[in-house]
Amino acid sequence: MAGRSTSQMFPETAVSVAGVTQYIRDLLENDDQLHQVWVIGEVSSAKHHSKGIFFTLQDPQENAAINCVTWKSQQTKLVTLPEAGELVVVLGQMKVYPGRGQYQLTVWQCLPAGEGLGALRYRQLRSRLLAEGLFDEARKQLPPEHPNVVAVVTSAQAAAWGDIQRTLQSRYPGLTVLLSPATVQGDSAPASIVKAIARVVRDDRADVVILARGGGATEDLACFNDEHVVRAIAECPIPIISGIGHERDESLADLAADVYAHTPTAAAAMAVPDLQELRFELEDWAVRLRQVLASRLLDQQESVASLRRRLQTYGVSKRLEQEEQQQVWLRQRLVQVVQRRLQSEQQRQRALAQTLEALDPKAVLRRGYALVRQENDTVVREGRSLSKGDEITIQLGQGSAKATVTEVVQGGE
Repeated sequence: MAGRSTSQMFPETAVSVAGVTQYIRDLLENDDQLHQVWVIGEVSSAKHHSKGIFFTLQDPQENAAINCVTWKSQQTKLVTLPEAGELVVVLGQMKVYPGRGQYQLTVWQCLPAGEGLGALRYRQLRSRLLAEGLFDEARKQLPPEHPNVVAVVTSAQAAAWGDIQRTLQSRYPGLTVLLSPATVQGDSAPASIVKAIARVVRDDRADVVILARGGGATEDLACFNDEHVVRAIAECPIPIISGIGHERDESLADLAADVYAHTPTAAAAMAVPDLQELRFELEDWAVRLRQVLASRLLDQQESVASLRRRLQTYGVSKRLEQEEQQQVWLRQRLVQVVQRRLQSEQQRQRALAQTLEALDPKAVLRRGYALVRQENDTVVREGRSLSKGDEITIQLGQGSAKATVTEVVQGGE
């Protein structure tokens, strides 16, 4: 084998990628039946572009789909424009695009054929669940203002998971975030999402749940219109915030969730407050409290001065002395009350400042602790998650260090 040339290692009939694609292109585009073909299907998604309308026709009963395009020059000739959920009959020609290795139906005409089966099923399911009260505002729960543990139901490989982690970390450092992984696309997705929600409920640590998936075509988000998923959301005893798709997307899962956000990042922002905003709010309340106390003290001083002037005008020395004594007593009492109130508010302010300082991970590091991360930036919480030879990063109060694990000791303190 070592002495054979490269040309001898492959059969002479081997064809290049371009050759295979060109062969398929010749077969499809030169086929008389595909040169002008009528196709009936349901529009599962449609995107209007400056060059034309790109849409997908699907056959819900056979789980088949085909990509279509009608160019801008042809749009005025269409009887109807393709819209998601509509059943249409289109006339077009099959085209192959070598650069993507994909085929596409170029549409010249589009005729309405009624409401699509998928849209009909969606409307019927939504009406039935609405009648059952699964979307009622009265049954929805308000998430806690300051959660300690947030659970996230999404795919571990999805970009949404990274976006949510970054948002939670930047807004509310020190928060515990749990991932309950689920498949969020395809036929197995509904059962996977239901199991992931049930897993969070059994764990019983989360104060709030984020159900998230990034944007995609309408058919990619179909699992969030599944009846089992909607019922799992409605029956979950923990408040659920949904963040599915893009701004324009809305699913039955969104309607059943306790809080509905347009994107995964927005859902994460709704789940926790912004620690920086809390600091600003605390400082604002302290300023307002000082202003109120100063204003009340000034009012009392002016009242005392007014009474003194009135007594001087009446010329009743004995009564003046009595009133002066009364005012002295009232002033002392006021000062005591104000001092106690001021001390109480100062103590509260210091307690809040200490709480904020305790929540700051950097303060923990400054006390001599260290934060250990693996190469994938995962925080190391247990020794058993490390292996000999692993590269780790040790973050200190100031600076960080790279290290290699030479030994892992299991158990013990």
